Amino acid sequence: MTRRDDETRSNDVDFELSPTSQDLRERLQGFLDEKVFPAEDAYESQMDALGDPHGHPQIIEDLKAEARARGLWNLFLPHKTKWTDGLSNLEYAPLAELSGWSGHLAPEAMNCSAPDTGNMEVLTMFGTDAQKEQWLQPLLEGEIRSAFAMTEPDVASSDATNIQLEIRRDGDHYVLNGRKWWISGAASQRCKIFIVMGKTDPSAHRYVQQSMILVPRDTPGLTIVRDLPVFGYQDREGHVELRFEDCRVPAENLIAEEGMGFAIAQARLGPGRIHHCMRCIGVAERALDLMCRRVTSRVAFGRPLAEQGVIREWIADSRMEIEQARLLTLKAAWLMDTVGNKGAAIEISAIKVVAPNVALRVVDRAIQAHGGGGVSEDFPLARMYAGLRTLRFADGPDEVHRRQVARTELGRHA
Repeated sequence: MTRRDDETRSNDVDFELSPTSQDLRERLQGFLDEKVFPAEDAYESQMDALGDPHGHPQIIEDLKAEARARGLWNLFLPHKTKWTDGLSNLEYAPLAELSGWSGHLAPEAMNCSAPDTGNMEVLTMFGTDAQKEQWLQPLLEGEIRSAFAMTEPDVASSDATNIQLEIRRDGDHYVLNGRKWWISGAASQRCKIFIVMGKTDPSAHRYVQQSMILVPRDTPGLTIVRDLPVFGYQDREGHVELRFEDCRVPAENLIAEEGMGFAIAQARLGPGRIHHCMRCIGVAERALDLMCRRVTSRVAFGRPLAEQGVIREWIADSRMEIEQARLLTLKAAWLMDTVGNKGAAIEISAIKVVAPNVALRVVDRAIQAHGGGGVSEDFPLARMYAGLRTLRFADGPDEVHRRQVARTELGRHA
């Protein structure tokens, strides 16, 4: 038998909410019940009236103003700001989960939606004073949106060292050439800045070949080729393919130093992954709620669906799986707070596999319980499913994270 390396660090685990987190959770629940859920129909009608799948309805700005007034702004930030004293990952976890109940409205209303959260963290940790003033401040204020351009169509981007986009120094500028795709948020005209990852030195060690650089949306040579639907759905912020052709930006747009791109990506993706997982739990909870409401109001074969044995199994399995996923998410968050993102890397990888898959199973059962309505636009379940399914790719596919967990586990037996 081998002794797990993390036995000692797990003895004092404590998931009790801090007074700050409890207060924010109560305020956020009130915001959802009083403002966000009632706004969902208005959002759909305003989007229809705009006639643009990437438009910006007024209801979003109304909700943002309300969230700020209630002190529910930029809660994801672990750093002290004028909006918050900085929350730990464990404190933020239940708040992100609640926002997942209305994933298309609540996170943006609180300025806590991806990819902006990760980009703001990158600029906070690695940006120059000028970069922070020009790009970080308007992002923190919710005045603009941003995108993170890493994935490419011509390579297996599950291995980030494969990326091929060229970033070449030319005097006081860098010149970019290459392609990116599935760049979330870039279809919106409110997306004003791209953090682009590419190679500055292909001859260097594989983990220091990459760099990150800021590319404004209106830079000559940057072309939005197309918007990519997800299972037929067009997200409001979009997922696009980009082409860079002799795209020239000032050298001061480089983030940190040449060769730091991979390290910056790892610093960015750890918190981002767990934020996704937290919201997944909220999606699963709402799907379970919808399923329970549906089966208690429908009758088949002479009795309510809720009295059918198979339906009760779906409900029981869903509740148990959600609780397990939540506990693993909380453990990962707690470890990030106590031993750091690197020390929590295996738990982050584990929950990145578990949470989307659990939420997918719960949503799938809810769809089945709704019958034909479940796959229609009359209920949010089909869109939930499409969004969750993409999370099995985003920020690293399941297979890469399983590889990391298995490598660590096998290492204990070496």
